[in-house]
Amino acid sequence: MYYLVNPTAQLNGDVNVPGSKSQTARGLILGTLAKGTSHILHPMLNLDNYDIAQCCRLLGAEVDTSNDEDWVVTSPGLEGLHIPGAVLDVGNSGTGYYFITTLAAMLEGKSIVTGDYQICYRPIAPLLTALRDMGGTAISTRGNELAPLMVEGPIKGGYTVHLNGKNVQWGIGLMVCCPALDKPTTIIYDTPLGERPYANLTMDWMKAAGVYLENYNYEKFVIPGNQTYHPFTKRTARDWCSASYPLVATAIMKEPCRIKLLDMDINDFMGERHYVDWINQMGGHVEVLNDGKDGVIVEGGHELHGIEIDCGDTPDAVPALAVLGCYAQGKMKLYNIAASRMKETDRSKTIAQELRKMGAHIDEEEDSLTIYHSPLHGATIDGHNDHRIVMATACAALGADGPSFIDSVDHVGVSFPRFYEEMRGIGANIIRLVEK
Repeated sequence: MYYLVNPTAQLNGDVNVPGSKSQTARGLILGTLAKGTSHILHPMLNLDNYDIAQCCRLLGAEVDTSNDEDWVVTSPGLEGLHIPGAVLDVGNSGTGYYFITTLAAMLEGKSIVTGDYQICYRPIAPLLTALRDMGGTAISTRGNELAPLMVEGPIKGGYTVHLNGKNVQWGIGLMVCCPALDKPTTIIYDTPLGERPYANLTMDWMKAAGVYLENYNYEKFVIPGNQTYHPFTKRTARDWCSASYPLVATAIMKEPCRIKLLDMDINDFMGERHYVDWINQMGGHVEVLNDGKDGVIVEGGHELHGIEIDCGDTPDAVPALAVLGCYAQGKMKLYNIAASRMKETDRSKTIAQELRKMGAHIDEEEDSLTIYHSPLHGATIDGHNDHRIVMATACAALGADGPSFIDSVDHVGVSFPRFYEEMRGIGANIIRLVEK
């Protein structure tokens, strides 16, 4: 499937941003660990979370996703879970990959964990090493420390494991699962931990399930053992990552215009809430009403100028921020981007490659991108089967001179299933095509 994106001068109207992808995933895993019935309110209805839900079913939980506003997880608790009768396939979900691998290692017996071809090249070696250090078995069937994996548990408490802080996802499964172990578990990060908002929202959802860990300045986490998970009812916040695309698209509009993102929460844990600050610092106008409860107003038609942004906590923001940089006077520097290179694609390299097709001037270094003000023109864009590349380049194309074609656009279903409908609803000239 393709998008034909035509130049658009104005965007106006309201945007309904979906519930948080990351929070829904944590709710599914914690609901599976808790004995009883848990409710995840306002879940994100995306492909990743449906895949995680299916994995939880295979492990012994009942997951009812029939109500779009209330997903219900009924579980026998960890003691009632079992190894699956089929392969645990996480699809394209990186979050699910790390959670399900760890959860499978909690169970006695062997499980096979895999995903789509992108998952099968996604780094996981630090987590596998940690599971082995804790008494589990983790074997890469290809012998390269990548999926497919054979995981055998149960892992034990009482160990200290060391992780690289480059990717917080290597540790989130341990944070969520280790409270059930019989002894304390300690995680030490040998390098500074990035993506800290994801650690914070993990701890927040753990609290809802009645378990906790001790955080020592994000350098060490001590997880007491023998904790009991309790069923919970918790609502996800609106997803700031998804919100970033209409935010950016409106901010780069040439003519005065205005959209409202409905029912947001500026106090949410997600680092992408800082788009509000970044766009304002660049000379744009974003206004938060009543902490976002009454909406977030974004205006177009303002002249932007480049700034420097530390992306250590927000690697998923790199593609959309690179688009902003193309439309900003001067230059924009994005640094601390290492984690963005370990997603569905090397997103820093990929977004630079695709924006250059449109005329962008971008300098790429190992840990930074420098984007110069660049008049963009229409082009044929490879979405690389990466939802964030598709959505970022679609935003870039709205302000470009001439039409653009973007492929693999069905992948937006990974994180923003209604991206097309919401963008069309505010006036984006995007046409969805079965054939180019």
